[in-house]
Amino acid sequence: MEKHQMVEEYLGGLGYALRRPQGLYAPVDYVLQEGGKRLRPVLCLMACELFGGDEKAALPVAAGLEVFHNFTLLHDDIMDNADMRRGKPTVHKVWDSNTAILSGDAMLIEAYKLVSEAPAALLSEVTGIFSTTATGVCEGQQYDMDFERRDVVALSEYIEMIRLKTAVLLAGALKIGAVLAGASDEDCQRLYDYGINLGIAFQLRDDYLDTFGNPEVFGKKLGGDIACGKKNYLLTKAFEILPPHDMAELKKWMEIDGRDEEKIAAVTGIYRRNDIGKLCEDAVSEYCDKALSALSAVEGNVNSTGELAALVAKLQTRQV
Repeated sequence: MEKHQMVEEYLGGLGYALRRPQGLYAPVDYVLQEGGKRLRPVLCLMACELFGGDEKAALPVAAGLEVFHNFTLLHDDIMDNADMRRGKPTVHKVWDSNTAILSGDAMLIEAYKLVSEAPAALLSEVTGIFSTTATGVCEGQQYDMDFERRDVVALSEYIEMIRLKTAVLLAGALKIGAVLAGASDEDCQRLYDYGINLGIAFQLRDDYLDTFGNPEVFGKKLGGDIACGKKNYLLTKAFEILPPHDMAELKKWMEIDGRDEEKIAAVTGIYRRNDIGKLCEDAVSEYCDKALSALSAVEGNVNSTGELAALVAKLQTRQV
């Protein structure tokens, strides 16, 4: 059975739709049935397989990582007042914000319960990695919120924010899977480094596609980050390298609310004139190379490392 299917079946078997009170658990079921890549639990299982571990034994822990990830999305949507998630109305729109907050809290606790099903001999180490990872995600979210109130954010600050908000959960999933399989400390760290660089590259590719993607394939209107003034790689890199004239024009447009079509066209033009898109693609390649370098030093199942390497190649060319 494919790992993605294993995760789907396990999550479906948790039975949140049948639990009471329904007002608490129906939103949890709604979120988990939205689907998604299930990348974090799949990475956990891939890492476990890499070192000859028992994937089925790792499945509850992997599922806990997915429940945690979806908890963060649920609360993110409240903070962003987002209307849609994966093509469906968000929980706070279907129900209300108070329900969404409480259901999210329940998801966090459920995530810890699932992760705590790790074997007793490894429980302390696994929950320690998970707790450190979860705290890092919260720190990254706070930095992201802080950046909204600032006019300029340094590129190094942005990279650190996405390392925490996005990459540490991928890296933590891999490290936990490796620990569950009994991998050496050195290989656990190499997989963690692979995950960090993969996660950063993943977010930078997202940043690129938001402005320079194919709108028919991307699935949503381009320029959303520009319209809302989001501090992404393109903007922070522009702040770093633009000549004075373009910098002045960029700052003027970033201060404008509304006029989205004009704003997106003008800022995209500035990016094109200064090869910001190309620089972003180069950065994606750089972090992908770092991920592959870390992976190449791992001593594990060759077929499984090949799958992880293929994931990097797929990331570099993805259009959605």
